[in-house]
Amino acid sequence: MARISLPDPSGRGEHVDWSLHRPEMAQGMGQLAAAVYGHSRLPVREREAARWTIALINHCEVCQDTRVADADAHQIDDTFYGAVAAWATSAGLSVREQLAAEFAQRFALDHQAMDDAFWDRLRDAYGDDEVADLIICCGMFLGMGRAMAVVGVPAPPQRIVL
Repeated sequence: MARISLPDPSGRGEHVDWSLHRPEMAQGMGQLAAAVYGHSRLPVREREAARWTIALINHCEVCQDTRVADADAHQIDDTFYGAVAAWATSAGLSVREQLAAEFAQRFALDHQAMDDAFWDRLRDAYGDDEVADLIICCGMFLGMGRAMAVVGVPAPPQRIVL
């Protein structure tokens, strides 16, 4: 149960309803999420590696229960999520997927640890437009996931598929 009261239920679930105390701001949050999921040009597995890494860091029940649409087409299953959780030692991820997970972890836990050596590795694999994409995605994942974890909303009964 959420740690703050919920306004009149919207039918979308606690993961949305808590934010309706401030509908003008909630609308902006929704637009950012729509931009990330609708306009990211990162391959789905790379975006999902970053998202899942931050979901684990945030301890966000909603984020941890969310899954990607067309998972089979992208070869995303429980094995993939396990590989992402152990990205530093996993042989089941591409170099770019590992970098996306590493970037997400550094972004969430110690952004100042992104030293020149890390940026060199990142730029060897990603163009600046892709790095900008990853930054925007991680900003949304971290901020929205952390907000839902702080509020304490549970995952909705119907799994979110993006």
